[in-house]
Amino acid sequence: NRLIFQFEQLATPEAAAFIAELKVLRGLYYWWLMDSFGNIPLVDKFDVPEGFTPPTSSREEVYDFIVSELDDNVNKLSRTVDGTTYARVNYYVGKALQAKIFMNAEVYSGTPRWAEAVEAIDEIMNSGVYSLEANYFANFNTDNSNSKENIFVVPYDEVFAGGFNIAQMTLHYGSQATFQLTEQPWNGYCTLQEFYNSYDDDDARKGEYGNQSIRGNFHAGPQFASDGSRIMDDSAGPEDPDGAELTFTPEINAHFPNTLRQAGARVGKYEFRIGTTPNLSNDAPIFRLGDFVMMKAEAMWRMDNGSDEALDLFNQIRERADVEPFDELTEENMLAERGREMFYEGARRQDLIRFGAFGDEWGFKPASDANKTLFPIPQAQLNSNPNLVQNPGF
Repeated sequence: NRLIFQFEQLATPEAAAFIAELKVLRGLYYWWLMDSFGNIPLVDKFDVPEGFTPPTSSREEVYDFIVSELDDNVNKLSRTVDGTTYARVNYYVGKALQAKIFMNAEVYSGTPRWAEAVEAIDEIMNSGVYSLEANYFANFNTDNSNSKENIFVVPYDEVFAGGFNIAQMTLHYGSQATFQLTEQPWNGYCTLQEFYNSYDDDDARKGEYGNQSIRGNFHAGPQFASDGSRIMDDSAGPEDPDGAELTFTPEINAHFPNTLRQAGARVGKYEFRIGTTPNLSNDAPIFRLGDFVMMKAEAMWRMDNGSDEALDLFNQIRERADVEPFDELTEENMLAERGREMFYEGARRQDLIRFGAFGDEWGFKPASDANKTLFPIPQAQLNSNPNLVQNPGF
């Protein structure tokens, strides 16, 4: 808001271009806020009085504001796709944001907008500037800035833009020896056994059990140092099924605080460069073409569940993963395939809500009430602004 206010004082063509870019970027953040919390304050001005405590607007009001802002500004954005617009909001990023909002429009407003989602995605797919990478993992390499599939990213760099530390968060302490990491990982994030097993063993995205030299979404099985020697976990307890030999078991025996140190397949989707620091240089995709291929297919299927084009689009993703094509599309197999393709890219919560499955029971999670599709407004924000309204059920 401050930058928009400053550019508005200039009143030049150059300033107008920046204002459009900033308004679409602001729309992205409001989308994340509205999607997560529902009713939120809607503030589109910088020059507000001291002590300003804005009231909340309803989720639908915020949704309408974002849609209107994008309608007014996306067409003003640059269609250039090169180093000057990399990791910035250009026309195709704006179209991607529109598509995301339209895909979930029924959740936000009660009214589906599948046709508008397809129209926005077609602008991206028909542009000729984006294409599916032949190698799925090219999108997640240390040097992935040349990916033809990534539309919008967070541009991390181990020296100049740190903060992407998934290697630290997911790998076991002993995994430092696998990748010659400059610091020891913390032994954290892993995936549920049910999800790990949902991949066919020949799925190129899964990885190879016990082979860290084969890229996969997961590190699972016996773990080895970079010299080929077996990694030992000297602090493993007698209950660990593999003893002191470090083995990532897909099975998770229990939830915190009684989880075994070796339990759970770890995140391997993003390349861990040999000798890397705690801050990876992999750029993190926010919008990726593979996602939008499946989104278009889903939107077309929801308008016509016999659509051959929708089936063909989904099978493009299956073909790249070296797995058998689907014979037909169903809600169940679309949701499952989106999970496998979009693992650890921040899409799952929205997908589960859109498909009506967020409240289901799964590993370590009981069935949940419909109000849990929104997060509670944090107490610190409620304390600082008495005009905020807590979400129902919290």
